[in-house]
Amino acid sequence: MNEWVKIDIEKLKTFVVDVFENVGVKREDAEITANVLITADRRGTNSHGVARLRRYVNGLRSGIMKADAKMEIIKETPNTLLVSGKDGLGQPVAYKTMKLVIEKAKKNNVAFATVRNSNHFGIAGYYSMMALEDDLLGISITNSAPLVVPTFGKDAVLGTNPISIAVPAGKERPVVLDMATSTVPRGKLEVYNRMGKPLPITWATDENGIPTTNAAQVLENLLERKGGGLLPLGGGEEETGGHKGYGLSLMVDIFSGILSGGAFGLNIYGKKGEPPNVCHFFGAMNIEAFIDKGTFKEMVDEYIYMLKNAAKRDGADRIYIHGEKEFEKADKQKQEVNIYYKVVDDMRKIGEETGVDIPF
Repeated sequence: MNEWVKIDIEKLKTFVVDVFENVGVKREDAEITANVLITADRRGTNSHGVARLRRYVNGLRSGIMKADAKMEIIKETPNTLLVSGKDGLGQPVAYKTMKLVIEKAKKNNVAFATVRNSNHFGIAGYYSMMALEDDLLGISITNSAPLVVPTFGKDAVLGTNPISIAVPAGKERPVVLDMATSTVPRGKLEVYNRMGKPLPITWATDENGIPTTNAAQVLENLLERKGGGLLPLGGGEEETGGHKGYGLSLMVDIFSGILSGGAFGLNIYGKKGEPPNVCHFFGAMNIEAFIDKGTFKEMVDEYIYMLKNAAKRDGADRIYIHGEKEFEKADKQKQEVNIYYKVVDDMRKIGEETGVDIPF
């Protein structure tokens, strides 16, 4: 059995947009969200692609996510923004805020924004990469539900709190860092659970803080807050650098949650049935404010060349640059995208529930 189904991207987008519209989301926001989800699948980040559609539909139906939310600018200066997402989908407010940040950076060289009262916004890299269209450096970070155990801790307090930074290059592809500050994001556990695969022992712990390979157990413990959780980058010990991943996650929460006046740590998804108050931070920087843009790109190309042509260890034939694998996958999936069959089955059910015919 072929577990991956090739789906025409335009048909997939039509379906996703129609589903969102049928649960009350306006078309502009539905299209933004569909683009973010499908971009994740095209780039091979299936944990954050259309597999998340169920989560959003359930959230919109329950009222945790507000279908008719309209973002509000609470505070603004020439270089900064404080925005409320009004408990709507994370993708539209993130996209619109990053657009405003980019325009400010083009005028004033640097710009930053914080967003509160939002929801899960998909892949952080989508928004940092928006800056590349204007040859700007882009930054996108977000906090998330408490899923990660701090160093020496037993229970999850931190989020997976991803960081993405996008850097334009010249002849080479852009450098795009897009990573969780945990060993893996929860979505990766969901992928392993769907596939019935055991987790690597360094990814997560059970309710007693003991490393486990049981994805279903970890996901249930996280959902019910029974204890345990994901491990920070570096794992559970100082000797392996776990305190560094813990520190990065903490800083993400401060920049997105506290700086916005929103939620952080255990306060995110703090009460069942209520909006989670996920918070984001965005930034853009004009290279010309520092050095000539052309010179910068040439130097980035030189650095990429230096790294890719460094000596390889035994058995390795290639050194990758961050974002390179994802760009290559996206290039192969311009018209059709591979979706796991269980996700396709769930989309069929979502279509039936929302009155949308699935066109694939």
